[in-house]
Formats: sequence, C-alpha cells, structure tokens
Amino acid sequence: MRELTDQEKVRREKLEHIKSLGLDPFGQKFERTDYASYLKEKYESIEHDQFENMEDTACVAGRIMFIRKMGKASFFSIQDKTGKIQIYISINDIGEEDYNLFKTADIGDIVGVYGKVMKTRTGEVTIKCLKYTHLVKALRPLPEKFHGLTDIEERYRRRYVDLIMNEESKRVAFMRPKIIRCIQNYMDNQGFTEVETPVLTTLLTGASARPFVTHHNTQDLDMYLRIALELPLKRLLVGGMEAVYEIGRVFRNEGMDPKHNPEFTLMEAYLAYSNLEGMMDLTEGMYKEIANKVTLKTVYNWCGDEIDLGKPFKRISMVDAIKEVTGIDFKKEMTLEEAKSLAKEHNIEIEDHFQVGHIINAFFEKYVEETLIQPTFLYGHPVEISPLTKKNPEDPRFVDRFELFIGGKEFANAYTELNDPIDQLERFEEQLKERDLGNDEANDIDYDFIEALEYGMPPAGGIGYGIDRLCMLFTESDSIRDVILFPTMKERK
Repeated sequence: MRELTDQEKVRREKLEHIKSLGLDPFGQKFERTDYASYLKEKYESIEHDQFENMEDTACVAGRIMFIRKMGKASFFSIQDKTGKIQIYISINDIGEEDYNLFKTADIGDIVGVYGKVMKTRTGEVTIKCLKYTHLVKALRPLPEKFHGLTDIEERYRRRYVDLIMNEESKRVAFMRPKIIRCIQNYMDNQGFTEVETPVLTTLLTGASARPFVTHHNTQDLDMYLRIALELPLKRLLVGGMEAVYEIGRVFRNEGMDPKHNPEFTLMEAYLAYSNLEGMMDLTEGMYKEIANKVTLKTVYNWCGDEIDLGKPFKRISMVDAIKEVTGIDFKKEMTLEEAKSLAKEHNIEIEDHFQVGHIINAFFEKYVEETLIQPTFLYGHPVEISPLTKKNPEDPRFVDRFELFIGGKEFANAYTELNDPIDQLERFEEQLKERDLGNDEANDIDYDFIEALEYGMPPAGGIGYGIDRLCMLFTESDSIRDVILFPTMKERK
C-alpha cells in the first residue's frame, strides 16, 4: 500500500469533516445553467459600472484551480470544459456556515456556484457567489501550476491530469471529434453511407502488416484483429451500396514512434463508377472542408514545416518524382539485373523477394518520400507492391494507385480498385509466394472475396486515410500520442 503524503492526509481529514456535516463528499446531481467561456464572451463588452443596474445571475460548476483566501472574503477560480471563470465569495453573502465549508476547499475540488454576474475593476468577468455547493473532494493534489506534468510519458499515462492542467491538450482533445464530425458530414453530403464491418477476422487481407492474434473459445479458432477495412467494404459495392465508408479502429502489431501507434483510426471509402482522379478530387475537397469549417485557416506549422492546404495539391507519378531527385528514369523497360545494379550503386538493400517494382519503391522511400512537403498526390506505383489495385491500361507494370504525402509523410492511400476476379486471384497467389520467400506481411487468399468479385463489382475508386495523422496536421501536433487520448504505452518498470 502506498504511503500517503502529508497533503493527502490533510485532505482525508477534510473529507471526514465534510461527512460530519451531513454532506456527501463526492456529491450529487447539480443543475448548472452556464459555462465559463460563454459567460466571458457574453459580458466581455459590458463595463464594470453597468453591472450595478443589472441583476443577471449564473449557475456554474467546475474544478477549483486557484484560491486566494482573505479572511471573510475570498477569490477563487473554477475550470469547466470551456475554460476558467473567477468567483468572489464572502461570508456576508452566503453566511458563516457555508463560508466555513468553503474554507475546507482545496485546489482540485469540484464545486457548484450560483451567483450574480459582475466585473472587477480590472475588467475580469466574475461571479459573486450567493450559494456555494460542495460537490467532490479531491484526495490528491494537482501538480504545481507552473511545472505541471513535466514528464511527457506521465502526461500520456495520466491523460486525466494532463487535460486538467494543459490547455493545449484540452484544445486537441475537443478538436479531434470536430474534425471527425466534419469528415462524416462531408462524406454524407457526397452521397456516401457510413457502415460498420467486423473487427475480428480469420484472414489477413487489405494491407501489408503484422497482426494481433486472438482466440475464439467457442469455435476453438485463432482470429486476428483487423489490419484494414478494405475487403468487407468492397463486398458492399458488389451488393449495390455503391458509395460506402467506415471510420474504425485497426490494429497492427508493429513498432511505436511519434507517427505510429499499434491501434489507430482508419477511414476507408469506396465509390462505384469512380477512379483515381475521383478519389483525388474527393480527398482534396475533404481537406479543404476541414480547413475552412473546423480550423478556419489553411496554413499549418507541422513538424518544422509550413504546410499550405489552400493551394491546389500537386499530382506526380512515382517514376517522375524519382527522376526529379535522382535522374534515374524507371519509365524505361529494364531487367531485374539492371534494376539490382542501380540499387547497388545507390546503396539500396535488396531482399530475396524483390522484383523490379520493389526496387523502384525502395528508391522512392530512400530518396524522394521525405522531400514531398506540400500536399502531393503521388501515383503510378509498381504492380508488385499493390496486390489489390487495377493495372494501368497503358503500362501494366504500374497500377492506378496514389498516395497523398504531406510533410514527407503518407496521409492517404487510394486505388482504382481491382475488380477482375481472375487477376485478383493471381495477385493473391503471388502474395503467398512472397510469404514463402520471407515476406511475413504478405496477404492471405480470401476465396470468399474472389467469389464476390465473380458476381461483378462495378468499376470503383477507393481510398484509406490515417485519421490520427490527419488530426496531427490540423491540430499542429508533432506526436500521434497527442491526438490519441489514451495511446499505447510501455509498462512502467
């Protein structure tokens, strides 16, 4: 059992005193009518002297963040979800009994206040307390005001304290759901239907990633937590839903860093009778919608770069982007040996399963990816790294796929979807060969999906968005842990 600090012992003594007064130290329902920031905005333009002729009242509730006790009258401030507001409290207004109750209050306690709205001579909107209600006794003191949670790991572990002490954390926490709601409204207005698909699956499909494995006891069956949303949504296109999207958690049993968390939020969308250009237009429109309706700006400082979402997004093929940086033209036909020779000259490691397309992608990742700072649609990926994508009709070495890069990081991945069941089966079989050669992220064969395609899936465009990374950009957060309320953490030693 942890030993209590002196402060914690005093707080527990006050808890017992509150009980002795016949009060519940952990409170009951409290009817409030107002919030801190709304009151400040409402009365911001009214001068101090004008309040003498006003009888406006307010009822607020929140956590005590500051106390200045001064004998028979005191000031304190409370914080609710919208911000802080100052309270003036006097024994002459609330009586000796309630004022003595107030004197037991500590920073961190939760209280309710009913009173008259006023403004101090310094111009601060304040509530003159006429009724004081104790709601919750905080048994642990908050961190010091100026130091807060200085250990960033502790901020993430004890997010509840971080949200109390850190205005920036609270801003991000409230902005994320606004961003997601904006996305939903945008997609709905584009004619899409939001759906839900299974989290548990028996096959690895839709992405290249290591899974989390679990076990279904009733069926005595090993299952995976999904790594992507793709194939169930494409089945819905076969079924005639035509425009569908899902925002959901996916799970990849991989490393953690400032841009990756093992469980994260993915959005995938599929639109029948569309293609790559349609997905580009949908995406650029969505980003501009968030900028215009949520953050109300188009320029963002993110991870040391200034990102401008107000300009048209650049569109360039992977081989052209590589040529711009390295001078190598992978548009030209070349043998695997020629590609390997180029890779060796440019210090690119070759794995056993690599074909020419893998080498092209390795050149991009080594020399180009980090240079794509402003929003860029990079299209024309090699067929070897895109098993679910339609081949480009003009050059079948490449597929109709794009990735959106911002700040040198991938933000979205889109396809003109493969709907040929014969080609799809061949791609799945190639994935199994790669697994035999050591690629432990290769896909399984989903025979039910092949069967679905045999019924006919309309030509379609599809896209996946990392919602956490999108939120990082729009909140100007450098770490994914800042936009996930409870990120995965290593165990304390």
